[in-house]
Amino acid sequence: MPVLWLVLLLTFPGSTWAQPSAPSNALQEGEDLIYNVRYGPFNLGSVHIRTLQRKISSPYVEYYCRANIDSYPKVPFVDLHATFDSEIDSAVYSHHFVGKLKQDDFWSFARYTFDYKHKMALIEKGDRDTNITKRDTMTIDGVIQDGLSLFFYARDQLFSKKQTVIPTLINEQRVLTRIDFSGKRDAVEIDAVDYPIDAVGFDGIADFVGIFGLSGDFEGWFSNDDARVPIMAKMKVLVGNVTIELMQWKRSGWVPPRAKE
Repeated sequence: MPVLWLVLLLTFPGSTWAQPSAPSNALQEGEDLIYNVRYGPFNLGSVHIRTLQRKISSPYVEYYCRANIDSYPKVPFVDLHATFDSEIDSAVYSHHFVGKLKQDDFWSFARYTFDYKHKMALIEKGDRDTNITKRDTMTIDGVIQDGLSLFFYARDQLFSKKQTVIPTLINEQRVLTRIDFSGKRDAVEIDAVDYPIDAVGFDGIADFVGIFGLSGDFEGWFSNDDARVPIMAKMKVLVGNVTIELMQWKRSGWVPPRAKE
């Protein structure tokens, strides 16, 4: 399955696996973020990311997150609809992922279940939501990310000032994304806010093809505060360069921080 837009990622901690920890500030139950995807002057579609539920289950706190990616009606040559569901622990690692992709009137899916205790990932593919057509396993030597958990993992590590290489399960393959969390501070302007936003930027390289044909170089900016809300991303896709920009949000107590003049 394709990955959602890449404003993501983190350090891979060797051969360890996820352990219980204090909840990340990047994960807040009820958070609702909507982004516009733009190619030059043309709006292609939207990315809608929600943190739906926080659940305490032994031995960790679990968050249920969902992303909906949809092209806008009447966009020439683009008809894309995808849904990602991820179960993420409070240390911001993936435990379970389901990605669904619609092509014409047909939905296919991929489901990943990560068994860190036995260093194994179960991969299932199918159609019509329940019809499994392929089942396989993959050995994993540590914690791993999926296409949605990356979004939150990057937020959690925004201020790390590390150059990182992150193993991720994308398109049923173990791939790598390289990110430099330089900590560079910028003033970012978007249509939804009438003042420059105080943000922290980063850049990276993806070695896979993702949603909207994402590949190669990308850069992103998150809010310079405890919430670390993604504000904007720019990346290369098959047709050129696209911009992903925050246009609506709901997060308890959060207002985009104003950049100092």
